[in-house]
Amino acid sequence: MKDTRRRSILVRAESYTKENIKTKDTRERPSNEASAMALMATRTNLFRLLTTKAPILGSGSSSNGLKGPVRADRSGGAVSTSSYSTSAVAQQPESGTIGSRPPHMGQEILGVKDYEDYRRSLYGEITHKALLVDAVGTLVVPSQPMAQIYRKIGEKYGVEYSETEILNRYRRAYEQPWGRSRLRYVNDGRPFWQYIVSSSTGCSDSQYFEELYNYYTTDKAWHLCDPDAEKVFEALRKAGVKVAVVSNFDTRLRPLLHALHCEHWFDAVAVSAEVEAEKPNPTIFLKACELLGVKPEDAVHVGDDRRNDIWGARDAGCDAWLWGSDVHSFKEVAQRVGVQV
Repeated sequence: MKDTRRRSILVRAESYTKENIKTKDTRERPSNEASAMALMATRTNLFRLLTTKAPILGSGSSSNGLKGPVRADRSGGAVSTSSYSTSAVAQQPESGTIGSRPPHMGQEILGVKDYEDYRRSLYGEITHKALLVDAVGTLVVPSQPMAQIYRKIGEKYGVEYSETEILNRYRRAYEQPWGRSRLRYVNDGRPFWQYIVSSSTGCSDSQYFEELYNYYTTDKAWHLCDPDAEKVFEALRKAGVKVAVVSNFDTRLRPLLHALHCEHWFDAVAVSAEVEAEKPNPTIFLKACELLGVKPEDAVHVGDDRRNDIWGARDAGCDAWLWGSDVHSFKEVAQRVGVQV
């Protein structure tokens, strides 16, 4: 019954869209390309409404291997997904549970292959003019569990909590509203991370914080998710596809990319602390497109968080692919864009 209802609504929506196009004045009649895009947008919006039971605010495995409301470490530890403001957000189980749908169901309904073929008809063999990439969890991941590092460095400063205690205290602290600013990451993010570190470990020693804070700007703290990333980004840029990083991060992201020897892979970097907007706010995606000189509809964003990356990018008008679900490597990303590596 549900499938029949979905098909019925989609058919009526398509009919409505076509009828609207027919009744417009001849001088304002859209081109065939614009009509197709309007129809695809209608299908996409209806599909999201029909298949979404409740917002999935982003979750996943913490770097300690525990399921919970924190994602990979962004500088001083694991990071929860934040809303447009800094109010605490309730967390949902990761995709595959509440509000999820069977794999490939969306592709069957929306005809992803047909859509990609349509885009190639516009741009040649390339489906998108630009690729936007999330940083933590997609481009880079912590090399060691957050709580392990907090405890290891903290032992000489008197930190006595176990890794499990540190992780639990961290989660509680991160879920609390951050009242000093509408953004968590402002400039270098020090006030926010000082609060997180002291709340997680019970240690307010400034030397401890500085050592921990600086550690997360080094190549010891992070490694690349995909060892083939460099040659893939090089192939994409040679094919004329512009590439940018879009990340909820403080100003340490640029020196971190430099430490990992990958800053030259990208044409632009959009950091929430600089843009003054955090994903899923579409502003940060629009800024990335502006920096690349492309329209949002010409870009695709790849990230590991359904809410922050996928919904945020789509709200900005970009395409979006979920890392670990829609795509599993940057080589696969390139192939979907139409670039062979």
